[in-house]
Amino acid sequence: MNFSRFLNCIYGLLFVTNMFSQTDSTAVKVSGRDSIYDEQSRSKDIIDLLKLKRLADDGKRSLKPRITVVPFVGYTLQTRVAGIIAGNIAFYTDDDEQTNQSAISLSVSYSQNNQIIAPLISNIWTRKNKYNFLGNWRYYKYPEQTYGLGGHTTPKDKTKLDYSYFLFREAVLRHVSKSDIYVGLGYNLSYHSKITQVPPVEGQVTDFDLYGRTKSSISSGISAHALFDNRGNTINPQKGAYANIAYYQYAKVMGSDNDWQSLVVDMRKYFRLGHAKNILAFWSYNWFTFGKAPYLDLPSTGWDSYSNIGRGYIQSRFRGTNLLYLEAEYRFKITHNGLLGGVLFTNAQSFTDWPSNKFTTISPAAGAGIRIKLNKFSGTNLSIDYGFGINGSRGLFINLGEIF
Repeated sequence: MNFSRFLNCIYGLLFVTNMFSQTDSTAVKVSGRDSIYDEQSRSKDIIDLLKLKRLADDGKRSLKPRITVVPFVGYTLQTRVAGIIAGNIAFYTDDDEQTNQSAISLSVSYSQNNQIIAPLISNIWTRKNKYNFLGNWRYYKYPEQTYGLGGHTTPKDKTKLDYSYFLFREAVLRHVSKSDIYVGLGYNLSYHSKITQVPPVEGQVTDFDLYGRTKSSISSGISAHALFDNRGNTINPQKGAYANIAYYQYAKVMGSDNDWQSLVVDMRKYFRLGHAKNILAFWSYNWFTFGKAPYLDLPSTGWDSYSNIGRGYIQSRFRGTNLLYLEAEYRFKITHNGLLGGVLFTNAQSFTDWPSNKFTTISPAAGAGIRIKLNKFSGTNLSIDYGFGINGSRGLFINLGEIF
């Protein structure tokens, strides 16, 4: 990525500042809102720096839906530069102070690699947070590079796959105790179509061929969810913990190609350190499959819900039947007013080999980055990281918000 493209990414991403001043200003829990609001008011963000008008009554509750549509530019190793149009609707379903803000977001991207990416994500809370409705709909027209199965693959194993992808996930969770615990059920459909492969050498047999090459795949089934979340601010957590356990059952009777199961265990913990209020954060993301999952539904680098696991490696760099993942990050202030910050991170991922289904390798990565405060009331940062992995893997990672 050359310097001019990098500047375009930064310039374009600044357009999202006012969008987030409208949509995520109440991510902090009601408890202690006044003191938190005062502390945030004394800090600085890009809106203050550029003397932009705030389009929202930050920190205040309103039943009026807030709708925003903005263009910006993004970048990943898999897509390279991408032009993006993003829209967001933020609203409350009730004027009770305990009710969390609901949000529905949609973006459409077209990348330098001729990829189309269109996710629709919803997070809707009913009165006093009794129910939480979670939605994740996605359409991808997605040529990408994949490298085979297990942790012993090298860059020479690179294969180009082209396919269309439709994902539909909807779950409803109910509050079940005075602590922040929710349980619920969902339905899930993952459909890959028009799958084509371009091997690195004509006639070469790839892991995709050996595992079971198909022109399409369908996974359809129900899921069970258990969630604990007391972080308060979910956009930029300052303390607390998060634990989400999701079990997926895909079945032929519901339209799947095969009967198979998946278990995802996502756990995060945050510690505030000293008077500087720097953050030490830990993330464990573990993804297991049982039965014969379609190749493109297997655990893979960068294929979690927000495409964030495995900083330091290109998306799909590793793939296997099971994944163990651990990451640690130290977040610190660079300027006293909070406008600029920095991070140091390290992570490690391990995929089971195929067909032995054994963990035999660990692929570490590490890196550093800067944070630019886009909105001080929500804590929304522009994240710019550079990560290093093994076998020469390295690259720039730009993200709106914290990685976890």
